[in-house]
Amino acid sequence: MTETRSSSAEVEALTLVVRRTLSAPPKRVFEAWTRAELLQKWWGPGQVTCPEAEVDLRVGGSYRIANRFPDGRVMWIHGVFEQIEAPKKLVYTWGLGDAPSSERVTVQFEERSADGTEVIITHERITSHEARVQHEHGWFGCLDGLETLVGGG
Repeated sequence: MTETRSSSAEVEALTLVVRRTLSAPPKRVFEAWTRAELLQKWWGPGQVTCPEAEVDLRVGGSYRIANRFPDGRVMWIHGVFEQIEAPKKLVYTWGLGDAPSSERVTVQFEERSADGTEVIITHERITSHEARVQHEHGWFGCLDGLETLVGGG
């Protein structure tokens, strides 16, 4: 008989919440998030660029986003859309490279004024503190680019 044990620390997944208010209506921010040609303009923190993106915006549809690092390496982010409530909410799985999409991202686009949107990103099922720190850096950097594209505060 084989016995499998795990502690709660081993199976505990981490969650990250990142918020940013942008000076653009929810529809414009949602489109920037879900149209491949617009994603390529803002995606990527710091010197990371997005040379290619694919978005099949439907429940069960997939997406792929290329992240090109300054040294030329390209890392693909991929996943499947689980929930779409345009222009208010997206829920999708998240995976890196060849790894399965085991993480989940929820993005809420909440109207805060006549021309403002609070973007709330909840990134769940993160498997390590190191990955959580990297995701936090990545999301803040991506939101800088999004803010530049759609209009910032």
